[in-house]
Amino acid sequence: MAPSSKAEKKAAVDAAAWMFNVVTSVGIIIVNKALMATYGFSFATTLTGLHFATTTLMTIVLRCLGYIQPSHLPLPELLKFVLFANFSIVGMNVSLMWNSVGFYQIAKLSMIPVSCLLEVLFDKIRYSRDTKLGIVVVLLGVAVCTVTDVSVNAKGFIAAFIAVWSTSLQQYYVHYLQRNYSLSSFNLLGHTAPVQAGSLLLLGPFLDYWLTDKRIDAFDFKIPSMVFIILSCTIAVGTNLSQFICIGRFTAVSFQVLGHMKTILVLILGFLFFGREGLNLHVVLGMIIAIFGMILYGNASSKPGGKERRSHSISRSSQQKHGLLESSEVDEKV
Repeated sequence: MAPSSKAEKKAAVDAAAWMFNVVTSVGIIIVNKALMATYGFSFATTLTGLHFATTTLMTIVLRCLGYIQPSHLPLPELLKFVLFANFSIVGMNVSLMWNSVGFYQIAKLSMIPVSCLLEVLFDKIRYSRDTKLGIVVVLLGVAVCTVTDVSVNAKGFIAAFIAVWSTSLQQYYVHYLQRNYSLSSFNLLGHTAPVQAGSLLLLGPFLDYWLTDKRIDAFDFKIPSMVFIILSCTIAVGTNLSQFICIGRFTAVSFQVLGHMKTILVLILGFLFFGREGLNLHVVLGMIIAIFGMILYGNASSKPGGKERRSHSISRSSQQKHGLLESSEVDEKV
């Protein structure tokens, strides 16, 4: 296959994976908002446990059908991933409860520089000036869109700090595990989803009671609310899978940058469905800045030198002696 056709095929698959993630992520936000606002189901952590339980059932069925092949993931690596992932879920819920909307959004924005730092430290990634500029422009645009009030207290700052670092580590670890253990998205979900489901369903009701002062066993489960819970769990299977696919293809930083497009889409959908309440001049300006930044980042990171992994230094004479002087070993495009 010609290089151009390979690049075109990769671009098409990348676009399909990204659209899959956008559709499922935005869809689950809308369904969960209806479930919590209309039917009063405010047990977010327990609901996430149900999401992973449904995802576990999906992986079991696919394994029985032969679509998921046996694979190995060391137990210490699995436990570290689940620890990061569960702290991310709990941290985000607590941060949203204890912080203003403005500070919560700033905390989410800070995941990009944290993810960059992790890639620089652990993967020896090197960013060009234009790539860094694209990231800064995206951050500026989303900040203009979403940050309206900023206030912080000590416990809110601690919750946001835990949420940001655990989420960034979890997203970095998805890419790390897939790369180092040759795991597909289905394989990785098959390893992690059961442990996450069990831990969240065990701790979720207690955590939700602490956060909301409501007991899940006292909730009035009626047919309409059950339909939305089932719909939420069904969409969550796609959300969980698409997240692993996208991080595996794009790396955590690119996933974070592109992920802010979902923020823009949610604002646009809010305008379409709920009128002009959420749309004003500074929101429109922020959207334009953020989209420009995403285009700038995409162009800069795709160019030679835009985003590269530096290999361990090997002397040129040694490389020539052993026949190892290949461009892919000097600077590997990420």
